[in-house]
Amino acid sequence: MRLLRYLWASPATLLGLCLSLGFDRRFVLRGVIVAEGARWPRRLGWRYRAITLGHCVLCVDEIDPELMAHEMVHVRQFERWGPLMLIAYPLASAGAAVSGGHHYDDNHFEAQARALSERSGSDSRESERPPA
Repeated sequence: MRLLRYLWASPATLLGLCLSLGFDRRFVLRGVIVAEGARWPRRLGWRYRAITLGHCVLCVDEIDPELMAHEMVHVRQFERWGPLMLIAYPLASAGAAVSGGHHYDDNHFEAQARALSERSGSDSRESERPPA
């Protein structure tokens, strides 16, 4: 079953892997490729610390346990939605904005990630960074 989840999310993971080449560091944490350290997303106007694409988390600085817990919820969403997540997420942002909400804060996927990562936050407080 785990293999099927990886395969279903693999189109997004492949996109994340390609983008990860522009980051300073890459490592595997909890079955997910994490790429850290990149200035180019900020130069392009990217305002967020991280984005998840399948089983790949791209973080412009260093990921911390709280952010990793949040991004792991997005990993699970990609396992559920597969490549459709690449369409469903922007549609959820558009739907939130059209209904008078904020495109990010009121996006269903973000609200779910906030709620689930806050609930499991006590489990993610331990340092998960690999040794330097």
